[in-house]
Amino acid sequence: MSEILSLSIQDNHLAAVSPRKVGEIGEELAARFLEKQDYRLVLANFKVPIGRNRRGVSVTGEIDLIALDEDVLCFIEVKTRSSDKFASPLAAVDLRKQRQIIRTAKVYRKLFRVNQIKFRYDVVSIVLIENSRPKIELFKEFWTEDKFYKKVWFGDF
Repeated sequence: MSEILSLSIQDNHLAAVSPRKVGEIGEELAARFLEKQDYRLVLANFKVPIGRNRRGVSVTGEIDLIALDEDVLCFIEVKTRSSDKFASPLAAVDLRKQRQIIRTAKVYRKLFRVNQIKFRYDVVSIVLIENSRPKIELFKEFWTEDKFYKKVWFGDF
């Protein structure tokens, strides 16, 4: 599902905006876009420790937006780019990022005792276009946890 939201970028110097600011703009646009799609926003920028890396350094996971789409809890990654000339915003949602979001979502579900609620992982892709409306696309159930489970092989090989 995709839709272009009728918003204009106010800053005519988009190239001069820091990547962090581009991300903040994108998350705000995504929240408004999702509300127009009848999502109920639950939380933004949920951060929690999710373990340690190989060097023993604490790793923090973050989920950009958590929302309800009817009775489904959605963990939403927002990817914003000032241009899609080099790669789509979706290219940044690689396996490592997906695994990190899954680990963070597991902590969220355990912490708030919502393990019995249906859930999914969505991505909102935003390309900011100077002097024009941003292109906003919603990808429902962009990935599932299934591909991260170890497979048990049975039978002859």
